[in-house]
Parts: sequence; C-alpha cells; structure tokens
Amino acid sequence: MYDYDLLVVGSANADLVVGVERRPGAGETVLGGDLAVHPGGKGANQAVAAARLGARTALLARVGDDGHGRLLRDSLRSAGVDTAAVLTGGAPTGVALITVDPSGDNSIVVSPGANARLTEGDVRAELLGAARVVSAQLEIPLETVAAVVRALPEGTRFVLNPSPPRPLPDEVLAACDPLVVNEHEARVLLGDGETGESGETGDDPAGWARRLLALGPRSVVVTLGAEGALVCDASGVRAVPSVAVAAVDTTGAGDAFTAALAWRLGAGEELPVAAAYAARVGAAAVTRRGAQESYPTAAEVAALGA
Repeated sequence: MYDYDLLVVGSANADLVVGVERRPGAGETVLGGDLAVHPGGKGANQAVAAARLGARTALLARVGDDGHGRLLRDSLRSAGVDTAAVLTGGAPTGVALITVDPSGDNSIVVSPGANARLTEGDVRAELLGAARVVSAQLEIPLETVAAVVRALPEGTRFVLNPSPPRPLPDEVLAACDPLVVNEHEARVLLGDGETGESGETGDDPAGWARRLLALGPRSVVVTLGAEGALVCDASGVRAVPSVAVAAVDTTGAGDAFTAALAWRLGAGEELPVAAAYAARVGAAAVTRRGAQESYPTAAEVAALGA
C-alpha cells in the first residue's frame, strides 16, 4: 500500500565541523583543528539514519545548485534514500557551523539557505500519502510544516522534532504523535526557556512530558541523552533506558533517535518499545564522529551492548 516506510520533510545542510579544546565565550577566539565538511541537516540526517536501518525512506527538501548540494544528494543516494523529492534552487545549500569539544558536546549555528525556500507549494499530497509515517523538524519554515499537517492523509502518522524550538500552532501540536523534544526544546515550548545555569525550572522531565501532552499532541517523547528517554501519552509517563557507551561526538544523535522512533512506530510497535529501540540507535551514533557517517545499521544496533 505504501511506497515508503518514512517520508522526511526537512532540511539538508553541509556540516562544517571544527574540533576545539573548549567552546568560545562571548567575544572570545579559540583555535581549533582542521575543518571537516560532512553532509547534514536534520531532515537529511533523519532520512539517512532510517535508510541505514533498513527503512524505505524518501526526503522532501531543497538544496542549492552547488557543491554542497551535490555532496548531499550523493550521501542520500548512497544510503538508499529516494531523492526524487529533493528540489534544487532558490538559494545556496544550507550550512551548519559546528564546534565539538573533547567530551563530544557540540554547539551549532545554522545558515538555512535553500532550506528557507522549501515552501507550502512544494508539499504534495500524493507524496505524503505514499508514506506510513511523515517526520518533520523546524529547520524549514513553520508554514511549510503546517502545510504538511493540513495535507496529511487519514492514517498517516506525523512525528515532529521542534528544533530549533519555537511556539507551535494548535493544528501542528494536535497532529504530533509523538512530539519529540530534548530538555532544552521542552523548556522553550513550555515557556521555561529563561533558566539559571543549573537549568532548573521547578519541574522534572516527567513533569515536562505531562505539561507538553496537555498542550495538545497525541503523545510526547522527552530525550535525556545518556539517561534514555521518557514517553508520555494518555496512559501516563514511562521511562525508557539507554545503553552505556563512551560518547565521542553527539552531533546528529537526536536525529538518529527520531528517525528510528518514527520507523518503528510505522512498523506497528508501541511507543515505549519503539523509543527503547531508538535510544539504542542514538547510543550507537555517539560512538563515532560526525552525523550521517556515525549512523548504525540494524545489525550494529542489535549487537550494541550484547
């Protein structure tokens, strides 16, 4: 019935990565290692992660007619992603400027480029109807994400990672099943973005999950890095453990988690089971450098921690 297990609607960027001993403060310059250029962007990352796991995957995105755009198309095709809906033109390919410190933590600045030109007119109902699950993020215009929600056929599941976070319209929230957020994104959506250095908001992650569910999504997943995740729906909040690994680079790990989650939900798994699998995928991804090149195969996930 479906041509794709997962259709990702989102961004495609070139990741320009520099390793640093520590990330600079305001007004500070630090020296880093050699520049590395990798295919990235949350949309392309999710598509590659899902395809590498074995999902039939397509990407709706926009890139520039330039070298970075060709890099992205080549990476997607080599992973097995259908690129028929990867559009070209309108602006240069988006770029993400990434610094990674020795602990594997990263800071990212994104220049959207062609991603900002992925418009409502690029959303085709027949493409959405060809997928069991549609996944989106917010590195493309929010109006385009809303157009996806309005065009979703009956029975097609919608998964949203609101990154970078911003207030969401009710129609988008109501379609999310689940809404997938990390701790920072949860605070922003809940209006708790202004926190002290400790990050304390007077609430715990389980409380965030319940409050987010009250905003209207059908289900919520809060990712907690090495601590795993929390899943929340009408039946309550449940903890999902992760696998202990030595983190090398966390770049793109959240995208791998979301892709795996969306794929397994489309395959009929219950939310806690799908999230537990996704946590293993995310854990495998942080053991290698880079984003797309760090994503595991299904066999590698099965072997993790065995």
